[in-house]
Amino acid sequence: MLDFAVFGSLFLTLFVIMDPPGITPIFLALTSGRPAKVQRRMAWQAVAVAFGVIAVFGVLGQQILDYLHVSVPALMIAGGLLLLLIALDLLTGKTDEPTQTKDVNVALVPLGMPLLAGPGAIVSVILAVQHAGSVKSQVSVWAAIVAMHVVLWLTMRYSLVIIRVIKDGGVVLVTRLAGMMLSAIAVQQIINGVTQVIQGS
Repeated sequence: MLDFAVFGSLFLTLFVIMDPPGITPIFLALTSGRPAKVQRRMAWQAVAVAFGVIAVFGVLGQQILDYLHVSVPALMIAGGLLLLLIALDLLTGKTDEPTQTKDVNVALVPLGMPLLAGPGAIVSVILAVQHAGSVKSQVSVWAAIVAMHVVLWLTMRYSLVIIRVIKDGGVVLVTRLAGMMLSAIAVQQIINGVTQVIQGS
């Protein structure tokens, strides 16, 4: 019932874009200091939010962008700017949020979106859904999306063991590393968006 060429192509594309190994240090940095139960819940919430966003854009993505008169490059630049702000907080150690909202906010933003469900993943899913001309292809596309989110959840869920090993000093180091990686991702995303704007003009 699956078209393995379609499934494999989209799964690999999403794996490269969403980068489960690369998200691990960022997840650890953003969830450090919280109880293990809360960290596990945040891993689940982040994946659920990412899947929800990608599912909505998979079904209605092009219509949403057309209705709002938003181009894909604009989406990329906006996502890059948001990631850059978060990266600066990680680099300077300003990762604390109001106590009553910090658990939910970190799971939703930036973990759920735009880290996991970023512009690259959204655009890839929109294009994959548009090009899936048969029921078999559509099933394969959605199976790849589900499989990718399962991999993301497993990666974040079991990366929590690392926190117990590296202790507080290691967490600080991971936080700075995550900030550096995230700032590079953000700048690259902004550059890609600006480049597409220039090429399209």
